[in-house]
Amino acid sequence: MKLAHLPLPAHLSYCTNIHAGDSLAEVEASLDGFLPAIRAHLQEWRALDPAAPFGLGLRLSAQAAESLLDEDALRAFAARLASLRAYVFTINAFPWGNFHQRPVKQAVYQPDWRSSRRLAYTLHCARTLAALLPDGVEGSISTVPLGFAAGDRATAMADCLPQLRQAVLELSLLMRATGKEIVLALEPEPACLLENAADTLLFFRRYWFAEENLAQLARLAACSLSEARRLAQRHLGVCYDVCHGAVEFEDPCAALSGLRDAGVRVAKIQLSCALRAEAMDPLVARQLQSFDDGVYLHQVVRRGADGLRRHADLPQALALPADAIQGEAWRVHCHVPLFWQAPPEAGLASTRDSLDAVLAMLSRQPVSAHLEVETYTWDVLPPQLREIPKAQAIALELHAVLKELRHER
Repeated sequence: MKLAHLPLPAHLSYCTNIHAGDSLAEVEASLDGFLPAIRAHLQEWRALDPAAPFGLGLRLSAQAAESLLDEDALRAFAARLASLRAYVFTINAFPWGNFHQRPVKQAVYQPDWRSSRRLAYTLHCARTLAALLPDGVEGSISTVPLGFAAGDRATAMADCLPQLRQAVLELSLLMRATGKEIVLALEPEPACLLENAADTLLFFRRYWFAEENLAQLARLAACSLSEARRLAQRHLGVCYDVCHGAVEFEDPCAALSGLRDAGVRVAKIQLSCALRAEAMDPLVARQLQSFDDGVYLHQVVRRGADGLRRHADLPQALALPADAIQGEAWRVHCHVPLFWQAPPEAGLASTRDSLDAVLAMLSRQPVSAHLEVETYTWDVLPPQLREIPKAQAIALELHAVLKELRHER
């Protein structure tokens, strides 16, 4: 959906990674099965004009992206989007393969940006996006935060640079050939090489914008150093996930301002909420166990008297002695619906306050042109969080965002 009234006109959608399916046929079936119902709800609530096109945040696996390299398949897919009155402005190229039903955990980051397979997959998505983008609309592709944090971080970050330089070169050539501008957006996430805004700023300043890296990009692109800097800023940026920032106890507005002020392009903002507990006790710990689905990694950041402590997954944190966590504030990486409100006595809540702060910022300042609701965990959430059909839940989330951005009550 186009939001022309914002200081920076934007496109809003939801990410289709909420739907299971790795093959192109499964992607098409999910769009056919859900988009008409989502549109119908939004039109019923007068949140979407019946004639308005519906923007999509399209998740493509490596398998589906490769299928769309076939010109006939791509034409058929574009025709299907047109029949659904939908357009694609952003692609989620984070999960390479399976993202539902079976355990994903750390495998979601593989292959990472040290691998040529990650580069090839991303470029397949870029070619598809260039073909699908409406004229005059910039595109974005969200991707892994370089990789999972294991071993020497400095070496790992440096090892990602050759593939990122090649990606930027290919995106610049694609823009020259098609006129479509696409930015690759690294998505910071707890327990990864880029955990938070501070890590991300360090990477851009120390590695990506470093003179040596820009000189290598200039040689690769056969251009001047100043042109290499422009390419580096134009085609590599950040996808800021509000849930991930909240887990890190970040001030999201300060994080976004810091990125922008450093010359880092905020290509996309994922509108999402994490789990929050302000005072841990055994009752809250038992409630959190119901969110340990065995499929996704649920990173935990604990805040106590001695500062922040991090755990790569929820079971590790819940295994701590009760007296060691009593009274602590916890943030858990589990995407919960934007409209969810836990009963006050539960001791658990969402980080909706972080999201509201970002939405208020978007109403006042030019921050990002791509906004994407992302609650991919829907199918594994506790039953009390998903008592309505999925299509209605997606529409409710979009409606909640629209009401805030349009200042409706």
